[in-house]
Amino acid sequence: MTRRARRWPGIVLALAALVLVTWWAARPTLRSAALLMDMTGAAPSLRPWVPAKTFEVTTEDVEVPTRHGNVAARLYRSAAPSPPALVVVPGVHGGGVDEPRFASLSRRIAAAGATVLSAPMPDLRTYRLTPRATDMIEDTTLWMAAQTRYAPDGRVGLIGVSFAGGLALVAAGRPALENHLTAVFALGAHADLPRAIRYLCMDAGAPKTLAPPHDYGVVLMLRASIPLMVPAEQRAALDAALVTFLDASSAEATNREVSERLFAEARLAEARFDEPARSLMHAVNTRDVPTLGRLLAPHAEQIGGDASLSPARSRATHVPVFLLHGVDDNVIPSSESVLLREYLTANGNPGVEVVLTPLISHADARKNARLAEAWRLVRFWTRIWGRFEDAR
Repeated sequence: MTRRARRWPGIVLALAALVLVTWWAARPTLRSAALLMDMTGAAPSLRPWVPAKTFEVTTEDVEVPTRHGNVAARLYRSAAPSPPALVVVPGVHGGGVDEPRFASLSRRIAAAGATVLSAPMPDLRTYRLTPRATDMIEDTTLWMAAQTRYAPDGRVGLIGVSFAGGLALVAAGRPALENHLTAVFALGAHADLPRAIRYLCMDAGAPKTLAPPHDYGVVLMLRASIPLMVPAEQRAALDAALVTFLDASSAEATNREVSERLFAEARLAEARFDEPARSLMHAVNTRDVPTLGRLLAPHAEQIGGDASLSPARSRATHVPVFLLHGVDDNVIPSSESVLLREYLTANGNPGVEVVLTPLISHADARKNARLAEAWRLVRFWTRIWGRFEDAR
């Protein structure tokens, strides 16, 4: 055998080792790419070529005790070896653990290799942003951290979506959670609630570069201001009609027939009201954001000023924080994540990352992704996942 022939087995072995090491190093990125493809439905033709392992997932419904009562949650247990434990809190939405998009998100994260506690907060499910919801996020996260089967070292990751992202960051800054978090990931979160309300009201002080606000957020805040808007005898009926409208809006993306029926009910309710409730409900039904905004703007501080509703008015967390925001978000403007990073950094947290992306609307992904932007998101999620795995 020639010297060249004797060298071939060594060269092949070295190349095989290089391929193996490269694949091993790339696994977190591949997993992130596969997860984002599965979550968004983007590039389905490419998904079979992304060799990321998924794990079997089993579920269990649990009642999580908190100081304000139990939270009906769902535990998604991954068959991955030593999976990180995560608590996922959806935003202000009428659906619970069975809401299709939220259930799919929780299951896909678990399949990627995490144990997920899916925990919709009761007040947020009834379209209310309350200090009690922040307390319950804190208590739910502490409960998960105490489950040594899933969080052996007592630390978990916390994910909050939309307004729940802001509340999750408030909870994360509280002393009780100080040593129990690996990282916080907030999607489309607010820094200061009254400022976000003023944006929804099309306040003259809001930057002109922001997208026009969506009526869903305006109606949500209108519900909180009912006692300031109508006499006592009109409040219960107006509140019920606003909930019907918000239920209809929540169902728009998943069940068009139910959504249209509920919108019709909201219009019928308007016809039965006396003034001023009738005019308010008419503005809601016609999605007249300018009119609603003019009425609501003077009350922004009164309905949203409690410090427990705004991370920028609360004790700053010092765990790593990852903020993802759609550049054209029209419920909570992307400027809130930028201001949130500034606040956290100024208050001693050097580990804050922000990505503003056109691939997200508010809390939903868009499928028409440019490769460079998608790659930026994949790398961002890879860093987030790495922090969540710090507990392992």
